[in-house]
Amino acid sequence: MPSRLHFGQDDFLRCRFAVSPLWETQEVVRMLKRPERQGYHAHWLRRMGRIAAGLDLTDLWLLMPQPGYCPDWLCPPPIGPAATFEEEIAAVRASDPAAARAETERSLADTPGALGLPRARDWLGNPAAMVEHLCDLMEEVYRALVAPDWPRLRALLEADVAFHSRRLAEVGLGGLLPEISRRFGWHAGTLTVEHRGRHERRLGGQGLVLMPSVFIWPDVVSTFEPPWQPTLVYPARGIGALWTEPAEGAGEVLGQLLGRGRASVLAALGEPATTTALAHRLGLAPSSVSAHLTLLHRAGLLTARRHGHQVLYERTPLGIALSSGES
Repeated sequence: MPSRLHFGQDDFLRCRFAVSPLWETQEVVRMLKRPERQGYHAHWLRRMGRIAAGLDLTDLWLLMPQPGYCPDWLCPPPIGPAATFEEEIAAVRASDPAAARAETERSLADTPGALGLPRARDWLGNPAAMVEHLCDLMEEVYRALVAPDWPRLRALLEADVAFHSRRLAEVGLGGLLPEISRRFGWHAGTLTVEHRGRHERRLGGQGLVLMPSVFIWPDVVSTFEPPWQPTLVYPARGIGALWTEPAEGAGEVLGQLLGRGRASVLAALGEPATTTALAHRLGLAPSSVSAHLTLLHRAGLLTARRHGHQVLYERTPLGIALSSGES
């Protein structure tokens, strides 16, 4: 049976996109346990597998039953459209121990025998210590497995948000949602989601957070239970080219395609950068770099976002694929 989310008039005005490093941290843990999620991440697994094997993820896996309930307190809906991991994990550390205990007990009950484990008894007997322990573990996972690639991950996620924001303006919410995933259906103000489990929820004026994710593929997650913010998590666009490395001769071919100056600017954007930083890095005049950035942005190879008084440029999935020499 599908899940159903029922929209009221106010909910259409309160839909927004968000990106969450905390969510990617949870989902990379889940992906390591589930081979069916690893298809697009073979290169990452080869590069990071030894580091991942050095982490003891048993306690986190214990709260990720399949099928079953994962406690919302451990990875709640994003607190803002672009919150940092530090901001998100601080909010999790501030979780109410009593609420965390209740959700954890429910999650453990979905795994036969889990409630009788010594670890489970310790958690339920001292939920405050449980919260600290699991937050420490999530932070360790983020530092080891997500943070090294976060600029690349964030660029892809924000490119997804930029694309779907444009589509939202063009076709409206009812047109956009079925485009995001074939598992989403829309009829008369009700979103249906085909996935494991079944939920029925009226949004009640809270609206809906739409959140792309890299490591959730090929699954989707619909909603969090009250009082949590209703959230829809879906696989980000462009993950097929996410982990590609530059092919032999890619730089020369890219230079022939775009021109040497624009190709060098695109290749230099392995992480977000401003016009001034790129000009200094490449030894070019800021005016020349600015002109190249403008054309690359108009061609859909870069995204631009304001950060304080500066504009940061990042490669889109298409930009990543081109700079990697992928066809």
